[in-house]
Amino acid sequence: MKRIIAILAFLLPLAIHAQTKLEDKIAEDFSDKLAKRYEVRNDSLIVFVTEQMSRSGAAGLDIDKTMTELKKDPAALDAALKFIYQFSNGNRQQFITHLRAINLQSNSVFPLATYTVNKFKGETKELLEEKSTLYTTGAIPATLPPLQIAPAVAQNNASPEVTNTTEPNSNNAVSPATDVPAEPGTTPAAAAAPASPAADNFNWDVRQIFKLRQPDQLYALYGKEHVVARQAQDFQGNDIGTAYYVFPDTDNEMIVQFDGEKGTSVFFTKENSKWKPPFGIKVGDPLDKVVKVNGRDFRIHGFEWDLGGEVADWEGGAFAGKGVNIAFKANNSSDPKLYDQVTGDKKVKTDASAMKKLAVVVDKIAFKSN
Repeated sequence: MKRIIAILAFLLPLAIHAQTKLEDKIAEDFSDKLAKRYEVRNDSLIVFVTEQMSRSGAAGLDIDKTMTELKKDPAALDAALKFIYQFSNGNRQQFITHLRAINLQSNSVFPLATYTVNKFKGETKELLEEKSTLYTTGAIPATLPPLQIAPAVAQNNASPEVTNTTEPNSNNAVSPATDVPAEPGTTPAAAAAPASPAADNFNWDVRQIFKLRQPDQLYALYGKEHVVARQAQDFQGNDIGTAYYVFPDTDNEMIVQFDGEKGTSVFFTKENSKWKPPFGIKVGDPLDKVVKVNGRDFRIHGFEWDLGGEVADWEGGAFAGKGVNIAFKANNSSDPKLYDQVTGDKKVKTDASAMKKLAVVVDKIAFKSN
């Protein structure tokens, strides 16, 4: 009896470990197969997962690069699995069906299913509630294209499945949304009153800008009449050279600066903008929202000092290493005793009690593609 207990004590941690960590070859198989699937534009699974990767910030600023190299970013790989699980209504069998649909090796499917269900089972209710909200608000089209089912690979001991099927229980009947699926890497626009008839023709998704390398490409997208070259400044007012102002001097002003193959920077300083930025963070958003998207509290430089209000350290959160810089301002700064606690040559944690009383909001945002 003691021997049996000893054996179980030895094997149980190994079994748990096997369910909470992916083997490299399985992670690589998933990464490679989803990258190939990402090339399929008219597919409900890819539309859903891509939108969720973008909305959550898990894809960073270059979603094409992230989605085709998931094995290089374990956090993004986990997020992709989570959103396929969400797409599958938190149902293990549906999840397995969707894993098979991307043509995984048969010996990858069940370890991935076990790993994902164990990792996110505590979030199932929240994921289902969020999914319902996404459809009812139009954040994701209520009508999605069919799910494309790839033929089984040689290692699968199953016969080829049908070529396509509609997503089960997808809430597609919620509202008669457009039948045109969203292109991966874009966010479907909710109905809104346009500022002018012409404005409806513009693509307000910021992510498309990061692929541009020349002003002529901006002119082609928005028209020369809407783009002006000006001297630009960083958050501290220092000159940083020529930039291109799209819809200058309006609520929709976006500042674009090109740096060749080193990437493209985009700046926002205006509230009430139509632009759909990465991570969903806009000028005027409260500090709490940024903390929530980052996934943890972070540090900013003390106000009224060098780099005042700018992020000093994302503390390993979702924004870390993603080319995002934010400068904050305190709307309630009239109490000197309170405001003095977060000013000067210091780094302030966002969970400081004074920060919560000062109505701190996003003042400026910069994104730099990598």
